[in-house]
Order: sequence, then structure tokens, then C-alpha cells
Amino acid sequence: MGKDTLTVTDNRTGQEFEIPIEEGAVRAMEFRQMKVDADDFGLLAYDPAFTNTAACRSAITDIDGEKGILRYRGYPIEQLAEKSNYLETAYLLVHGELPTRSQYVEWEHDITIHTFIHENTKKFMEGFQHDAHPMGMLVSTVAALSTFYPEAKEIFDEDVRLLEIKRLIAKMPTLAAFAFRHSLGKPYVYPDNDLSFSGNLLNMLYKMSEAKYNPDPVLERALDVLFILHADHEQNCSANAMRAVGSSHVDPYSAIAAAVAALYGPLHGGANEAVLRMLAEIDTVENIPGFIKRVKEGEGLLFGFGHRIYKNFDPRASIIKELAHQVFEVTGRNPLLDIALELERIALEDEYFIQRKLYPNVDFYSGIIYQSMGFPVTMFPVLFAIPRTAGWVSQWQEMLEDSAQKIARPRQLYVGAAKRDFVAVSKRG
Repeated sequence: MGKDTLTVTDNRTGQEFEIPIEEGAVRAMEFRQMKVDADDFGLLAYDPAFTNTAACRSAITDIDGEKGILRYRGYPIEQLAEKSNYLETAYLLVHGELPTRSQYVEWEHDITIHTFIHENTKKFMEGFQHDAHPMGMLVSTVAALSTFYPEAKEIFDEDVRLLEIKRLIAKMPTLAAFAFRHSLGKPYVYPDNDLSFSGNLLNMLYKMSEAKYNPDPVLERALDVLFILHADHEQNCSANAMRAVGSSHVDPYSAIAAAVAALYGPLHGGANEAVLRMLAEIDTVENIPGFIKRVKEGEGLLFGFGHRIYKNFDPRASIIKELAHQVFEVTGRNPLLDIALELERIALEDEYFIQRKLYPNVDFYSGIIYQSMGFPVTMFPVLFAIPRTAGWVSQWQEMLEDSAQKIARPRQLYVGAAKRDFVAVSKRG
């Protein structure tokens, strides 16, 4: 019977080390004992971008990239998208279990009563240029909330922490909608707490002079499902930013601002925008073969296909594809859909793409849906940030409760100059 250990021989010294294997991993600190002499710092593991390094133990989101599995707290994403709603899923992420009926009613009430923001926040947003990017506005205003809730720094008070979690989930749609209205030069619309979480967002985005805004139930449900699919995704760039900044024990608003800033990048929250630009560039179905040829020759990029984690298929993509057809029955068929469907068909049949595991991911159809619902591309990452807030605060809370966690401080391999003496400027060169 084998042992759950790894035997390592350091060929520099001939020493042999036996390292425990726990939960399919070895602790990096075990390598520090491997030294060539007493002055040696010890062996480091070098892993740019953490492609094979686990920085934490987590019970929130389970992903099996080889099998195309995504689960929140053990529940398959397919079941949650079909049977749950965003607020219930957010409760699951934060608390670890689905709520009872009474727990859900209380949770929904507590989120709803915190949807309004301080009037001074509105004045702060009015200071931005009319063409300011909504994500830039969101980063700034969510960070500014920490000044309105100074008690938020009491992060180890469980009651305070839960209150700030509720406030963040509740206020993020309001900040997002105000940023959207600001970019259009339209007056801000206050929350309508008679509506659902997604319905209220649509109200704040699109209400004009009508006394009461009634969201289309298909679009309301579509937005809710999209929010469920984007609620969390394990240790991605923005979740890592939330944990890293939060590890300094800063207030959650400042940590969330860091996560939103990470999401702002085109390699993260801007991926569906890139898909839309690609489809617009292709322009017609007839142009697809030429575009595919250029991609194979390295002269073009195929956005919305493949994933760093999922190696066979993205389980969220099939859900969104079905959702797209439901949305188009209300909004009308997006002309980009025909291009997307044909591009998907070719990619799934072409050996070039099959060998490289390039299949549609969650970003491939989400951008088309958002565009059909009237959102400009600048709002796409903002719409990503709203639901991901539940995942961020769950990751943050778990990090704070994990006794193994310390302030994030990765090591480096120094490759610069050795010691050298300063030379006066008059004597240089």
C-alpha cells in the first residue's frame, strides 16, 4: 500500500525528503528545508500567474474543467439556473446552505431595504465627465462607500460583517444603474423596492416618465439567470484580488473596489465585449470562412471560444444559448446571432478547433444578449460586477475565517544586479 507522501531527492546535496500529500497537494513551505548550505534561503516554487498553485482551501465553488462541471456549494449550476433565483443563490454562496422559506424572506427583505445609497454618493457621481466609463465610475463609488460606513472596518464582528455584505449586494445594482444613466445624461432613477432584484435593476436602468415601471418578465428572468451564472467562479483574477487586498484586513468596500478594478481588464470582465466586436467585424455569415482561415494562419483572434479552466465545454454556455433565444422573442432577433451560430457550428466540427479544445464559453452568447437588451458594450463588465459581488464577499468572508490565511505576500526570484556601489553623477560614463 502506497503512502500519501512525495519523496524528493535534492541532487545538489543528495539529501532525500519525504513530503506529505494532503488533499492532492503538497505544501510549498516543505521545499524551504531543501538547502545547499546553512545560508541558503531554501527552495522556492516558481509559478507565474498561479497556474498550478492553490493559495487557499475553499468550500464555495467547485470546478472540474475536464468534465465541464460547475457547482456552487455542491449544487450543479444547471439546477440553480433552472430552479433558483439570484438572491437565493447569493444566500447559498454567503451562508453555505440554501435558505428555508423564512430565512429567504428575511434575506430578501434585508437586501431590499439597503438598495438606496446616500445622496452624497449621487453628488460624487455627478462629478464625472458625461463620457466617463461606467466601470471607472463603479470602482470609484464603491470605494467611496467605505467613508459612509466607517463601522465596516470591524471585519471580525460577525454582525457588522453580515450587514456590510447585505449592503454591498443591495447597493451594487444602484451604483451600476446610476453610472449607466449618467453616461446617457439622464436623471437617476431610485430603487423600487416592490420589484425583484433583477426587476429593480431594469427599473433603475430604463424607467423614464411612467409612474410605475413594469419589467418584461422574460427579460427579468433572463437577467436573473445570467446573474446566477456569473455569481462566482472560484479563484479567478478578481476573486484573487478580493482575497489579496482583503488579507490586509481593510474594509470590504475597499476590497470590492480592487475586485471591480481587476474585472475592468479586457482579459477578465471585457471578454464578451471582445466577442461582440469580433462578430461585428465578421459582418456576414459569408465572411466566416475567410475569418476562420485568418485565425488558423495566426492573423486573427477567435474570442469567446475555449477557457483556461474548462477543457471540454463550459457548462454555462449551453444555458446562455437557450436563454438567448428566449430573449430574442421579446427584443427581436439580433442580426449577430446568425453569425454566432454558424461560427459555433464550424468551430465544433473543424479538427483545428477540436484539437485545441476551442468551444463556446460563457462570453460567447452573453454579449449578444446584453446588446439585445439595450446595453452598450461599456456596461458589460458592470453587469458582470453586480452578480459577482455575492461571490466576492463570500470569498472574502471565507478568507477572514480561515486561520491558515495571512496577509498576501508572494515571494519573488530576484534576477537583478548584484551589489554595486553608488557613483556620483559627475563620474558616470
